[in-house]
Amino acid sequence: MNAEEYLLLYEKYISGLCNAEEEKRLFDHQDKFQMLPENSAHAPDLQAGDRTRIYNQIIETLSEPSKKTFKLHTFYKIAAVLVLAVGIGFLYQNNWSLSGSDKQVLKSARVTNRPIKPGRNTAELRLSDGSVINLDQVNAGLISTLGKTRISKDTAGSIIYASNSSATEDALNTISVPVGGNYKVILPDGTAVWLNASSSLTYPISFKGKTRGVSLQGEAYFEVAKNPNKPFVVQVNKVQVTVLGTHFNVNAYADHTAMQTTLVEGSVRLSQGTNQVTLKPGEQGNVDRASAKIQVAQANTNKVLAWKNGYFMFQDDDIQDIMQQIARWYDLEVEYRGKPGNSRFGGIYSRNKDINELLKGLELTGLVHFKIEGRRVIVMA
Repeated sequence: MNAEEYLLLYEKYISGLCNAEEEKRLFDHQDKFQMLPENSAHAPDLQAGDRTRIYNQIIETLSEPSKKTFKLHTFYKIAAVLVLAVGIGFLYQNNWSLSGSDKQVLKSARVTNRPIKPGRNTAELRLSDGSVINLDQVNAGLISTLGKTRISKDTAGSIIYASNSSATEDALNTISVPVGGNYKVILPDGTAVWLNASSSLTYPISFKGKTRGVSLQGEAYFEVAKNPNKPFVVQVNKVQVTVLGTHFNVNAYADHTAMQTTLVEGSVRLSQGTNQVTLKPGEQGNVDRASAKIQVAQANTNKVLAWKNGYFMFQDDDIQDIMQQIARWYDLEVEYRGKPGNSRFGGIYSRNKDINELLKGLELTGLVHFKIEGRRVIVMA
């Protein structure tokens, strides 16, 4: 099995799709990557030098002549999968200070077996008349009819709007996804929108006029139906994202210092006041909330879209960034004992797994420990 085949099989494994034969094949080849199994008694005691040695061995394995056809991004993808899925962490710097009492607590801290379930497909739909539909509690089929617009739920749990060309309704609907949820909606023009946890989208039940305008809070991925004569506009506070037909992600959570728009395909224009930029595929526009300045940088689209594709992807992230994502998806509170330092983590993990497995993977780095009390996770190192 070469490295690329190993990666593909591991991605299938962490997504919970491997059968028994594939799992056996995966772990039979694990030693070829010089990694320790997740249940190894020595894994939590790895020193920084050991982690560096293992990380370098991954690089050497993928640098062999037979692997020269690998693209650079493929290496990073492989390394990331191996880091967390197998339970080995890597870091750049570790500076976390704890008080004496916290160090004593740390000695007995363990991840409990109390189940904290991952997020699920859940949302509320608020119609223009003020009525609210809990989308968990309705069956597949027709949900509501508003004028000439029909709202249905398909068997996959998505909401679909359908209106004929003569529809003139301008009433607004809002779909709201709570903490610990996500949802997909097909808008009247055929645009598909995936909403992340703690997000909402407001939109008309029929697009009239010269533009197709929607309003977003939180995070969403858009696959916009092409219509050169009617641009699609996403309004996020004072920022506008204007497109004709394209695929892009908008992260506009209120607790972030910047609103991020990442372009996957096509072209989008970001504008706030007199500031305006046009993004190319693979670029990310960051709009600073305080200054309204727009900066453009290359993006890791795999990382940006990880939530939409069903997994977490950490790359040079600190523990606070990681726990922010985890808390939003698993609907829990986070408490820190001591002051988080500069430790950095990387890895890929399925969002469909129990949180105990994810926290265990992070603990095996030897850089951080957790204790669960009800729906609160205490972070220590």
